Amino acid sequence: MKVNVITLSACMLAMTANGRPASNDTITDRTHQLQEITVTENRRQHETTSTAPLHIIDREEMLTLGITDVADALHRIPGVTLRDYGGAGGMKTMSVRGFGAKHTGISYDGILLSDCQSGEIDLSRYSLDNVEQLSLTIGDNDDIFIPARNASTSALLNIQTIGMPSDDAKAHFTNQLKVGSFGYISPFLQYEQNLSEALALSIMGEYTYAENDYPYTLHDITENRTNSRMNSGHGEMNFLWNINTFNRLNGKVYYYDNDRQLPGVVHYNTTLSKETLHDQNFFGQLQYLAHNRTGWSLKWNAKFNWNGSIYKDPLIPNHNYDASYWQREWYTAAAILYTPSEQWSFDYSADYSYNNLNSSSVRTIDSHPYRHSVLQSATAKFHGNRLTVLGRLLYSLYLNDAKDGESARNMRRLSPSLSLSYRLLPEQNFFVRASYKNIFRSPTFNESYYFHYGNLDLLPESTDQYNVGLTVNLQSSAFNFQLTLDGYYNHVKDMIVAVPYNMFIWTCVNVGKVSVIGTDMTISATWHPREHHSLQLSGNYSYQQAENRTNDTSPYYGNQIAYIPRHSGSIALGWENPWISLSLHGSGISKRWSNNQHYEGSEIDGYWDAGLTAWHTFCWHRQHLEARFDLKNLFNEQYEIVHFYPMPGRSWQISLKYQL
Repeated sequence: MKVNVITLSACMLAMTANGRPASNDTITDRTHQLQEITVTENRRQHETTSTAPLHIIDREEMLTLGITDVADALHRIPGVTLRDYGGAGGMKTMSVRGFGAKHTGISYDGILLSDCQSGEIDLSRYSLDNVEQLSLTIGDNDDIFIPARNASTSALLNIQTIGMPSDDAKAHFTNQLKVGSFGYISPFLQYEQNLSEALALSIMGEYTYAENDYPYTLHDITENRTNSRMNSGHGEMNFLWNINTFNRLNGKVYYYDNDRQLPGVVHYNTTLSKETLHDQNFFGQLQYLAHNRTGWSLKWNAKFNWNGSIYKDPLIPNHNYDASYWQREWYTAAAILYTPSEQWSFDYSADYSYNNLNSSSVRTIDSHPYRHSVLQSATAKFHGNRLTVLGRLLYSLYLNDAKDGESARNMRRLSPSLSLSYRLLPEQNFFVRASYKNIFRSPTFNESYYFHYGNLDLLPESTDQYNVGLTVNLQSSAFNFQLTLDGYYNHVKDMIVAVPYNMFIWTCVNVGKVSVIGTDMTISATWHPREHHSLQLSGNYSYQQAENRTNDTSPYYGNQIAYIPRHSGSIALGWENPWISLSLHGSGISKRWSNNQHYEGSEIDGYWDAGLTAWHTFCWHRQHLEARFDLKNLFNEQYEIVHFYPMPGRSWQISLKYQL
């Protein structure tokens, strides 16, 4: 079928307004012959042709592969190291290919989340009930029409929420209830509707409560986790306004509240903890998209973000460690895309943000620091029949100051990157790729200002990442097979590490160097033996040799970096059928160390965690009822991801979702 590309561009911009990536080559007034393809095939093709490693998990795969939460999804992506403190309420942060969590950006519907205090995003805040797709890009994204800040990290995880209804003006409702082991209950409600031909609205809310009092075994003694309750709520409102064929505006209002207990370490049968943490997060964001027939497009983003956390520990005399922290961010960004031909596209993006932080505790941050950040990127992309090349220059400027006392130094840097993809055989989905990216990370407010820990003279961490890889995608009417294989080398210099002056005083210094050599592999296959039946196989494997290269005279030189396993992987086998669909899956990692010195007793055993999922969907006209049962940690293995924080053993979860 032939369609006018202006119409196609409007459709793609509508997808972008709902959090989906916009195409870079749909801004001309030519006509093209389009082949009919499914969404899954299009997603697979994007993964295959990408110039940098790209891993996508969509909503359908989350079901067929038995994925229950964001942490579970990240275990299915190679190269990802997760820190999980256990249970539904345990903090979860991710790092990629040996880079720390502060080097990984987390994007929520196209705009980066931020935490200027710690630099790490707690992924336990984001459930999968409102997520359409997770995608991880390692290096540069082939979609060049992005804010400069989205290109300023070594790896980017994009959380794409569910889009607006598109086919009618009726109100659509989704009701879901999850219940599970250890007092877990989570209701979810969503309303979405096209209010007119130009305006759509969606509102969602969820609540999660869990006691997290799961049993664990220590020195052959079985105990139950204590002081681990989670009590959280999350709500969002989204709108999409199709102003006309060439202009769209969408927005989001988000609020999160979690009043939880913090379990202590389990060590020598000492588990006493009374710590609590009350987290609150509010943000509002807007995105405006415009394009014309001459090949020009404009994207403008704006966001206000507020974070508050209240920490209490009644076991400390005089409540000396109790403190509240508040941080704010004002952010705006503009990107201009020019596509003079089908082969060439150019982007210029400029971002500005203002961050500040204050605290009620004189023991921590008392100088009221703030920062102005200016990021600019210039990107060029060539996309031919067999060759795709992408080059980018990113300029970063950080201006630091403090209302009370001294401030950290200002920082500026120019960071280049280059990536390419080449189809080896004409008309065959067999691609090789290579990429290089240089990036740097400015110190967080904790690293610069924290009492008896921070250092105002810190330099930024500088990273170089190299990648070579290949992808193969074979398709037929009944079979789909994809294989990816990547080898990489990463290097970090001026790494920020904390060193002790004595037992009570530490300071951050730039003495660290890390080298990482690794391999990532993924395989996926889908077979449709007959109508309404399909078998899916998905697996990944990672090898990471992440070594300390700071001082060759040190006894710790060459040690594997803390919490990074040499081997990790996962596998899942799913069977969809008209009766009860099933998925058997598992993930595991090898042994690792809880510190860079590899002290005696700091080795953490490896583990393999298996699970089973069963589900069925009942349909009546336009109504759908999905029933799902998950059995987690099938073999009741006792293991830790973070040392002295045991993970739950065997548990179950039942969910019922009704859609109208």
